[in-house]
Amino acid sequence: METKGSKAYLFSIVAVAVIGGLLFGYDTAVISGAEKGLQAFFMGADFEYTDAMHGITSSSALIGCIIGSALSGWFASNLGRKKSLFWAGVFFFLSALGSYYPEFLFFEYGQPSYSLLVTFNLYRVLGGVGVGLASAICPMYIAEVAPSNIRGTLVSWNQFAIIFGQLVVYFVNLVILGDHIAPIISKTAEGINEITNGALLMGDGNWSITTGWRLMFGSEAVPAGLFTLLILCVPETPRYLAMTGHDDKALHILERINGSSRAKTILAEIKATAQEKTERLFTYGWLVIFIGVMLSVFQQAVGINAVLYFAPRIFETMGMGNPMMQTVLMGIVNILFTLLAIFTVEKWGRKPLLIYGSIGMAIGAFGVALCNVVTGLPPVMAVISIMVYSASFMFSWGPICWVLISEIFPNTIRGAAVAIAVAFQWIFNFIVSSTFLPMYNMRLGDMGENFGHMFAYALYGIICVAAAIFVAKLVPETKGKTLEDMTNLWKNRK
Repeated sequence: METKGSKAYLFSIVAVAVIGGLLFGYDTAVISGAEKGLQAFFMGADFEYTDAMHGITSSSALIGCIIGSALSGWFASNLGRKKSLFWAGVFFFLSALGSYYPEFLFFEYGQPSYSLLVTFNLYRVLGGVGVGLASAICPMYIAEVAPSNIRGTLVSWNQFAIIFGQLVVYFVNLVILGDHIAPIISKTAEGINEITNGALLMGDGNWSITTGWRLMFGSEAVPAGLFTLLILCVPETPRYLAMTGHDDKALHILERINGSSRAKTILAEIKATAQEKTERLFTYGWLVIFIGVMLSVFQQAVGINAVLYFAPRIFETMGMGNPMMQTVLMGIVNILFTLLAIFTVEKWGRKPLLIYGSIGMAIGAFGVALCNVVTGLPPVMAVISIMVYSASFMFSWGPICWVLISEIFPNTIRGAAVAIAVAFQWIFNFIVSSTFLPMYNMRLGDMGENFGHMFAYALYGIICVAAAIFVAKLVPETKGKTLEDMTNLWKNRK
């Protein structure tokens, strides 16, 4: 019998789980490189492909994310955490192949039509279901296998994987595009989208419209297939096993992670909270659900994903050289600041990081808004402000929101409560992402398109300030507490 737990075993199963986070980041950010070629492709159809339609197409995966996250509680409770992640991997894989070749069986290759647009979006929605499941269940899985003293760090690694997945796909998109050129899309006087240089329909420009975006979406099949296979090799979480009557299996896994003596204590604590008389959602009051939901709402309402999804387009409007290269640079900055959260979350706590991050994001957002009001400022000022805005999110709301959502709810309501919180996260992700482009392109009087640029970031800055106030007033600090401690915390706050 082991007397000490194996960190190598713990880290190996967490490493597999965080691949789900990498796919989360990969799937949601792949659109950043593909969206302009995709837009130009459907502009060749026999219907008017508007900004609003493109905004919905660019964010259609988020509809699936809402569905997947809403169903994640049912999946996690009825199939278990492990099987749920397996199905998430299957959905990722099928979506990647379908988005690469949406004409499969039913349509002529390369001929855009409204029916093909709908089919493409259905494949993206399927991938979104996988993202929704992974976004809720990956941090839940990690939190349920991790010892309390390093739980925050390990769950933060899931956010690192999300950002790393985004960085990987930025590089993949850059490599796929290579020396080819992305289409240049602008508006006519009547406000209709057009490709401004007809020559782009020839040679390199045509390649990005017909082939480039397909390869970007299809590239996800590789990590998706790997994740689907590897997840079969990890165990079910001991908390799920204990709550479904498999105490022996739960104890075995706990012993491998924590050592034999500690494992028995943890199992007893799990059984005590798992045997509460009721598991109704509001057993511990409405406040815990409200805080979980609002954490999710603020994580998206601050506008970060609008920047991540449309980064190359934003950098292009700022007059920077190679927008894809600037996007990769932003991805590297995001990685570095996510590491800051990982190495400080157990030392500084959850609340301080969220508050400091909210303030930093507000400064960055207001900085971008100012650059669109004051003429004559160099483009690098706006880029620096974007970087500050993005970096501040990455050491705060990015990882810490997931940490709190995975640990703030008592055991008996965690599956359902996490599903509700994450569903709200994807609902607001869809709202922000689908409205960003029309809002960003708004024009007013002499300010022209600068009005839309200013308005979007000023709005996000105000929301960042509200987020800081919300955290300071309502969110409890969970650093150092076991998942079982949350039962008593919320009982006392009812």
